[in-house]
Amino acid sequence: LLSCKPSRLTALPNRETSFSSSGDDITIIKMLKETSKRRFGGVALPLTAILSILISSPSDAFHMPSLRNNVHHTTTTTTTTTSLMSFMADSSDYKADKSDYGEDGKDPAGDAAAPIRGEVDMADVPVTEEVAVPTSRNNVGNRFLALVFDRSLCSKYDLENWEENGEENPLMEMHKDRVALTEDHVMWARKQNLYNETFNTDSMADIRFSHQLLSSDLQRTIGHAMVIDSPTIDHCREALSRDPIIRSLVGVDDDGQCDVSSVPLYRWRQIRDHTLRMDDGRYGLPTMLLAFDRPEAMSDGLREEVQNEHLEYLIRSEKIIACGPLHVATQEKSDPKSVAAGTLMIFNAKDRNDAIEFVENDPMAVAGVYETMTVHRYNQLDVTGKFVSENLYYPNQNTYQMKEAMEYWGYPVDDEQTKWLNW
Repeated sequence: LLSCKPSRLTALPNRETSFSSSGDDITIIKMLKETSKRRFGGVALPLTAILSILISSPSDAFHMPSLRNNVHHTTTTTTTTTSLMSFMADSSDYKADKSDYGEDGKDPAGDAAAPIRGEVDMADVPVTEEVAVPTSRNNVGNRFLALVFDRSLCSKYDLENWEENGEENPLMEMHKDRVALTEDHVMWARKQNLYNETFNTDSMADIRFSHQLLSSDLQRTIGHAMVIDSPTIDHCREALSRDPIIRSLVGVDDDGQCDVSSVPLYRWRQIRDHTLRMDDGRYGLPTMLLAFDRPEAMSDGLREEVQNEHLEYLIRSEKIIACGPLHVATQEKSDPKSVAAGTLMIFNAKDRNDAIEFVENDPMAVAGVYETMTVHRYNQLDVTGKFVSENLYYPNQNTYQMKEAMEYWGYPVDDEQTKWLNW
């Protein structure tokens, strides 16, 4: 008559189907009718009504035990076949007096029923009240890009000074100095991002990412590009003044203050469309383009003229991880003086040659919008501190470094607001 997979009707009766009244079939009909009486207030429905309910409901409308009776199908064109028929319980509301369970809440089947694997007695589970993860107050649409290039910010690494003193090339020394401060930089950024009602409540800047920029031979670090969300540019600069790497490069005064006015800072108007947000490392290696416009590119309307063609090129490439124009960092986002000054593009490339070919064929580059273009591979640092979780495949692996660091800072790691970090 009908054939079902668990909780899904897969074959319906038609005019060519005739029913073979075997003992098993009659048993099924009786069970369907008895179930319909229970379901519809003691009224036994005709078999046709039962079938119409089954057909109209994707999930089973009746609560029945699993059956393994053979149902015979006889048609005018095919021979007799055999299939399994079963039903699964649904979540329908039954009347209390029609319940399949006794007054004491136990299944009439008693202790003979097979236990469910992993079943837990909920009476033994303590009730805890969870609180929602607080949203960042700094994500208000102001996103800044700080470019920290070591040699340009610190005269200590000037090649001419080293050659005059007869010392070795300072580039590797610059790399070693940066590596020595990288851990402090990461911990500073994580502390900047972690705040709640009792800890670091004055934080007014979130470090979205900090990418270590590599030299063209991939042997040294030469700086980092850091994206910051902050309500104002002053709060953004205040956060930068406490970055250990920047303090080392720029120096501090007698009062311990660091002047970061020499650190290039831009507004980054990231394009949020999903077509320009591919996964890191998909079909290539993460690469960054820093391109800066010719001074007259905005005044002559060239950037605006090729903007649509530029976006189409990026979307069709399926390479882009994140991108958007860089604007002059003014106090107000709506300031007319905050004009476009360049482009930040993070994308996947097979190798350096592939990256160069991709950016050189960008309509912005072809049209002559850019004055300078540099391509960098980078190392991505986990500055959020939100991805430190237990490794289920290697349970003995230590993954609690972040928790220990936060305890050292005095962060209340066992409070309600920290559970979302998922130790």
